[in-house]
Amino acid sequence: MLKIPQKINLKFAKRSKKLPIVLSREEIKNIIDAIRNPKHKLIISLAYGAGLRISEVVNLKVKDVNLEELTIHLKNAKGKKDRITIFPEKIKTKLQNLIAGKNLNDYLFESERGGKLTERTAQKVFENALQKAGIKKDATFHSLRHSFATHLLENGVDVRYVQELLGHQNIRTTQIYTQVTNPKLKNIKSPL
Repeated sequence: MLKIPQKINLKFAKRSKKLPIVLSREEIKNIIDAIRNPKHKLIISLAYGAGLRISEVVNLKVKDVNLEELTIHLKNAKGKKDRITIFPEKIKTKLQNLIAGKNLNDYLFESERGGKLTERTAQKVFENALQKAGIKKDATFHSLRHSFATHLLENGVDVRYVQELLGHQNIRTTQIYTQVTNPKLKNIKSPL
């Protein structure tokens, strides 16, 4: 820029190293159970069960879901990247019923007025369910994704596979969940 061939030492702002807010399996179950509307229940179940971002949930199309293989092909996700993730067999029938009669290019979750659901609506569904379930954690819709990753690691899934499912480019992004779930740390007893 200045046509000077020497190195310029730029300092970057430090990013905060806060640990993600993770909900327990019991809390996730209570949140899902607190939702009465079947479509809303499925939104939250799928977001957790597939580790989806809120933008990915609202942009899902019928053609992205493979019911036979229990996979979801996410196109143009964050960073304009494609990835494949999984979803639980438990919600296969509910997804099948939701898809029935829809075209391949239709959004999976449509709003009452047609078109796709807004991110704000999905957030509101989560916030209401969190409140109804009486959970006091400062959780957000994204906490479902954090919980998905943490619970997979707790189940013994290799961190590299979790990285693939989440679509993280750098393994270090995924490794933050090993800090949340480190069972060896939790087994250490305080000397007091």
